[in-house]
Amino acid sequence: MRLDLRTSVLAIGLASLLGTRDASAGSLVQFPNISDQAPELVGYFARPDRGLSALLGGGGSAPSIVQYPAVVVLHGCSGISSHSAGVADRLGSWGYVALAVDSLGPRGVADRCTRSGYQEQAFDAYAALRYLAQQFFVDATRIAVLGHSMGGIATLYAVDRDMAAQYFTERFRAAIAYYPACILPEVSLTAPTLILTGESDDWTPAERCREMVTHARSDSAPIALHVYPDTHHAFDVAALQPGRRVFGHWVEYNEPASTDAAEKTRAFLAAHLAGISPAVGNKR
Repeated sequence: MRLDLRTSVLAIGLASLLGTRDASAGSLVQFPNISDQAPELVGYFARPDRGLSALLGGGGSAPSIVQYPAVVVLHGCSGISSHSAGVADRLGSWGYVALAVDSLGPRGVADRCTRSGYQEQAFDAYAALRYLAQQFFVDATRIAVLGHSMGGIATLYAVDRDMAAQYFTERFRAAIAYYPACILPEVSLTAPTLILTGESDDWTPAERCREMVTHARSDSAPIALHVYPDTHHAFDVAALQPGRRVFGHWVEYNEPASTDAAEKTRAFLAAHLAGISPAVGNKR
């Protein structure tokens, strides 16, 4: 399938997911992958000074900075969705440039929920980092990566110095992983990392994250782990109410956990992206 047609299909899909009111919040972009052998990537792009992000953040006025910090957003195993775009718009409303990367569509894959795909996604994160670093309104020294579920393990993989990070000179400034599969042995991460997960998650168990953090190497950047009691997988996806069983696992929205995780995410980004405190409103 030609790239322009694929991008058009993604645009139609995102517009229908977001609804008419939100479709102008960000824009669709396409950008090179890390090698000519990998497919060009597409993504949903949100800026603090454009569209819905600006309206959420400060009544339409742009923050008084020349270059913005940025966040790469990695989706879960079912692919890019309104949730991915919503995360990007929220980050935009906080004062960050955000790029939600579609790692499945360009490869012609419907989902990766029964097959691993996080390694490819981790390398896609670096392609997004390079693309963001080339934008005149982005500070290339202040780029973070944030992922959910499969995107969460891809985030960890991306910043592990023995995994994807060994192939790149670029570095993410911070990393945030929502309910990831904590399967990497003796991690040594290149960026301060926040892990947010649920105690009742039967898809990516919290206990494995505790073990991974406990056995992290001494040369690893700090890892902060927060486990929410009585909380399941995908706890921040508002559409999952009531909860349901997916691929044999229980997924369910938890409003208190979702709200607290958003607050912790905002504080973590502010603390680690060069001390930036985006003063663009308090909406989440």
